[in-house]
Amino acid sequence: MGGECKSFFERLKTGLTKTREVLVKSIDNIVGGGKVIDQKLFEELEEVLIMADVGPAFTYDLIERMKEQAKRGELNSQELMRNTLKGQMMDILMKSEAPLLIPRNELFTIMVVGVNGTGKTTTIGKMAYSFKENGHSVLLAAADTFRAAAIEQLEVWSQRVGVPLVKQKTGSDPSAVAFDALHMAKSNKTDVAIIDTAGRLHTKINLMEELKKMKRIMGRELPGAPHEILLVLDATTGQNAITQAKMFHEDIGVTGIALTKLDGTARGGVIIRIAGEFNIPIRYIGIGEGLDDLRRFDSKEFTNAIFGD
Repeated sequence: MGGECKSFFERLKTGLTKTREVLVKSIDNIVGGGKVIDQKLFEELEEVLIMADVGPAFTYDLIERMKEQAKRGELNSQELMRNTLKGQMMDILMKSEAPLLIPRNELFTIMVVGVNGTGKTTTIGKMAYSFKENGHSVLLAAADTFRAAAIEQLEVWSQRVGVPLVKQKTGSDPSAVAFDALHMAKSNKTDVAIIDTAGRLHTKINLMEELKKMKRIMGRELPGAPHEILLVLDATTGQNAITQAKMFHEDIGVTGIALTKLDGTARGGVIIRIAGEFNIPIRYIGIGEGLDDLRRFDSKEFTNAIFGD
């Protein structure tokens, strides 16, 4: 790994310390010290896995696999149990590893959705920075017109990254902002247009209708748009992140996930549940506030970081 990659891996490893303690260290304690592999051990293991937010399906499959191995005498050490856990985790995460590929010479539109407070606007800013660094021209659109703070925050990011922003006054029709953004992006031959959206959940039905309308209008203005509906989830919310993924996916159809705030949470295991329960690619993970703290999801790197390898 190059210096920058290594430093990201080290930061990821450090960021996942609490998750590692909940998941890996607890498991090491259960299976360590030459303990007899019996029903009691599997029950303790099941409890730890559920507590680590990895989800019931993953827990059941892992325990079943371990029981089969134990019957065949293939699970007689702490290291073998650890490797089984790591292998199963890697298998699931690899299926969700799919980077977002931006085509050359045509407009690619990304509609970013998610509940307020997940780090949506920050994720947009960091994506814009990453695309620009890779030689793409980028345009941002402030279609969360419900909150003045959301427009201001996106404006700060557009200035920081040095990309144009399309906005209207607070209370404007969000779809009109998306329409203007696509119109401007087409005129200027922009490569990537990223549209921020509202995430107020107390008016869930209104919100989903608003997002569906925006999706329709974007598709009318540019066939195929939005090319990506990226859902931003906050890892620290654990089970709530699962509920949000289910809701947004059922209502508007999500094509990718960005999982933020993985640093400092014990709930990083939720990524395994997201990968196992939803057939949605995990595009990015976020581990901090820095411009380069949002990275393309790499299943091998992530699993190694969780295990501290």
